[in-house]
Amino acid sequence: MIAFHNVKVFDGESADLRPGTVVVDGDRIVSVGGAPPPPGAEAIDGGGRTLMPGLIDAHIHAYAMDVNLQRVVAAPMTLLSQWANGMLRKMFDRGFTSVRDTGGADYGLFLAIEQGLVPAPRLFYCEKALSQTGGHADFRHHHHHDPAIDHLVLCGCGVANALAYVVDGADKIRHAVRENIRRGSSFIKLMGSGGVASPSDPLDRAQFSDDEIRAIVDEVERAGVYCTAHIHPDHALKRAIRLGVHCIEHGTLIEPDTARMAAERGTYIVPTMAIVTALAKEGKELGFPPESLAKLDQVKDQAVARLQHMKDAGVKVGFGTDLLGKLERYECSEFALRSSIFSPVEILRQATSMNAEIIGQKGNLGVVRPGSLADLLLVDGDPIANLTLLERDGAALSVIMKAGQFHKRTI
Repeated sequence: MIAFHNVKVFDGESADLRPGTVVVDGDRIVSVGGAPPPPGAEAIDGGGRTLMPGLIDAHIHAYAMDVNLQRVVAAPMTLLSQWANGMLRKMFDRGFTSVRDTGGADYGLFLAIEQGLVPAPRLFYCEKALSQTGGHADFRHHHHHDPAIDHLVLCGCGVANALAYVVDGADKIRHAVRENIRRGSSFIKLMGSGGVASPSDPLDRAQFSDDEIRAIVDEVERAGVYCTAHIHPDHALKRAIRLGVHCIEHGTLIEPDTARMAAERGTYIVPTMAIVTALAKEGKELGFPPESLAKLDQVKDQAVARLQHMKDAGVKVGFGTDLLGKLERYECSEFALRSSIFSPVEILRQATSMNAEIIGQKGNLGVVRPGSLADLLLVDGDPIANLTLLERDGAALSVIMKAGQFHKRTI
């Protein structure tokens, strides 16, 4: 039993820090209050520091070791897995105790983490994302020609790469959804519009037919999980919300009326500002394809401002970063990028309790309360008053705890 005392508690929800003692027994928090540490507990004097829930990044790609995704899908999986090991360890060191992989991560990586082979955040994964032929996760160039792959696509069998299934037609999509769920996926990701990192699909085009999206929504709801959709343009956002998609990734070009629609229907949105700004800074130098750099220009100057539409409408906004390759080091920049629109406590909720709600872990993760998992950070200061404490890649964290086990402890 471990008791953190002389701490101020941010519980993941309240706007106020409350002094008290938090007791952990095994992997769970058993009490939060003003009582002194119980007899027999290991007492940790927080020295007035802030105790808060572990952070959650709701949009990562563990296997995306390069900004050029054509190089990623051509790489051996053994190489990608070694990249994932190192990247996830760095995320853990920054205080992210859970992550949601939105295309690529699989049961093998999940099991390696669960068995302690990889020091890493808790992993939630969708297996392979779903893309239509020529869609956002079909990384073949316009002029790509591979007779074997092309035959599979034309016969309707579909193809797979390291990050996605390329599949068309409601029946084939149902099979792909069921296969992902069989492999342990806790949600399904679909590509609902063009994207920046893909070489040949216009960013402003909707992808998948209405019937195909309805098939995904039907399958996940009957399976007791949820679906999320990669989408940038506003018209594709409207369509996905109308068709019952539960969550949106990016939502970069959202308009006020669509934000209100999302809020009214309870549709979550996970914006990803860090990847936009990081690619604008370093994408060309790192080999981001020219076609993708041109598409980045369509969103980079609007992305942060559009967050205001989400805030004004009361959308349930999550926290994600979507960083690729060497840009993973910009993960903590997401806090600063949102700070022109959201208050520190709003951003902290996004990265804790709201993300827990999005990933189906409401009350279990992202909060400090009796019965929740003991994913805890001890911050050297008050992150509500000074959010930059969480922008320092873990340097301001005296304790990082996951499920009652110390990953880092300096006091």
